[in-house]
Amino acid sequence: MIIKKRKIWFTLSGILVAAGIITFAFWGLNLGIDFTGGSLLEVEFLTQRPNSEEITQTLASLELGDVVVQPVGEHGIILRFKEVDENTHQQIVTTLEETFGNENGITLEEKRFDSIGPTIGQELKKKTVWAISIVIVAIILYIAWAFRKVSKPIASWKYGLIAVVAVFHDVIITIGIFSLLGKFYGLEVNAPFVAALLTILGYSVNDTIVVFDRTRENLIHRLGEDFEQIVQDSINQVITRSINTSLTTLVVLSSILLFGGATIRDFVLALIVGISIGTYSSIFLASPLLVVWEKFRSRT
Repeated sequence: MIIKKRKIWFTLSGILVAAGIITFAFWGLNLGIDFTGGSLLEVEFLTQRPNSEEITQTLASLELGDVVVQPVGEHGIILRFKEVDENTHQQIVTTLEETFGNENGITLEEKRFDSIGPTIGQELKKKTVWAISIVIVAIILYIAWAFRKVSKPIASWKYGLIAVVAVFHDVIITIGIFSLLGKFYGLEVNAPFVAALLTILGYSVNDTIVVFDRTRENLIHRLGEDFEQIVQDSINQVITRSINTSLTTLVVLSSILLFGGATIRDFVLALIVGISIGTYSSIFLASPLLVVWEKFRSRT
């Protein structure tokens, strides 16, 4: 039974959260130009792609600062460098075409160019913190209101607080995993990652509310019965639905990850990680925490 084995789930969650905090504390996130400012140029070579060292040496005369070259697919590359104007942007493309041109003069195709100033990057950081904070407060207030008629044996606002604990659990683990990916695979986080985190917040809370709502219904119709058993029965009634819903979503996201473009890869990967962890926390963390809180209250 899930509730009776709650110490196992708490230990597993504690290990994952601690690992996420440690990795973030040591390595942080590999912030992209959306946060740090800078320019990004993606091109695809129509012939053989030159190696990273050749590209870096070719662009050295343009004084672009530290140029990061990231291969994409079989023939594409993504270049990251300091913020530049449109004239410099065109010089970069022209230099690449002249250096690596073929007999017909057709060398590469420009896929995208983004340039973001450091001021905008700092503004995005602030807005990210505000957005997540507002969402968390709204979650507590909404669940407290929705569960206002079920105040025994657990006060309605405690449902909201436990849901937020589960959300923090999901977000911290997701950030920890992306910190590892950034350290060892150079994966950057940009604005799509923020959108993914907000989506994870909503998905995780929705899944948790489904379980809590069934608990609420059973508490109304089973007055006086053992609270732990009611919570366990509620989980049993919704666990299949929660897992099937998440699996269906993950199948779609996995297809997008495999066959979609590079521009949405990080967003989809964050969703896959967050939704997987969110499904786990809704079933194996949130409800057991509810039981533990009730037992603690009854002892005091």
